[in-house]
Amino acid sequence: MYSSHASLRPIWTLAGLLALGVGIVGIFLPVLPTTPLVLLAAFCFSKGSPMLRRWIIRHRTFGPMIADWEATGAIPRMIKYTACGVMSVTFLICLAMGLPVWVLVAQGTLMLVGAAYVLTRPDR
Repeated sequence: MYSSHASLRPIWTLAGLLALGVGIVGIFLPVLPTTPLVLLAAFCFSKGSPMLRRWIIRHRTFGPMIADWEATGAIPRMIKYTACGVMSVTFLICLAMGLPVWVLVAQGTLMLVGAAYVLTRPDR
C-alpha cells in the first residue's frame, strides 16, 4: 500500500497534510469540499505515512467516512443532503451578490455535476 519509492513518501505525506488542512478549513467555508479532501488525504497518507494513515482511519469523525468510501464508495445520506444544501445556499448567495452571469453559469454547472455525483453514490 505504501509507495515503493521511499523518496516520494515525504511528498505524499505533505500532499496528505495539505489536503487535510484545506478540508478542515472547508468545514467552515462552504466553497471547499471537506469530504473529498479528507478522502484524498487518506489516499496520500497510504502512500506516504503509515502513522498518519492509521491516525486518520481511526479518527472518530473521519474514520467512518473513509472506511465507508473505501469499502463501497458510500456517502452517508445526511452528508449528501448537507453537501447539496450548502451548494444551493452558496449559489443563492452568489446570485444575490450579483456575480457575472458567466460565473453563475460555471458555478451552477459545476455544482450540478458535483451534486449529481454525490447523490448517485450509495448510502452508508
